[in-house]
Amino acid sequence: MNPSMLPQWLGSLEEEDLSFIRRFLLASGSLKEMARQYGVSYPTVRLRLDRLIQKIQLSEQEAEEPYVHLIKQLAVDDKLSLETARLLIQEYRKDQKEEP
Repeated sequence: MNPSMLPQWLGSLEEEDLSFIRRFLLASGSLKEMARQYGVSYPTVRLRLDRLIQKIQLSEQEAEEPYVHLIKQLAVDDKLSLETARLLIQEYRKDQKEEP
């Protein structure tokens, strides 16, 4: 397949994320098997899958304002707490509405 034909969300993932997806597919989508392979608990694998889903969803929201996208990405990457991200986005949107 031509790399330019790959979905944008796929290109936005890190190598570690792609490796996780590959292993997930080879494990037939079994989170129990993934937990065994990584030597971690089921909730740990579930959390990683949830964060990967969030990354993909974020990458598909191109039309979103760059600032809001950045804040959400920082929260997904655990560089900002979810509560702080919500507060920053809420204040930003409030300020945007107040501008003439």
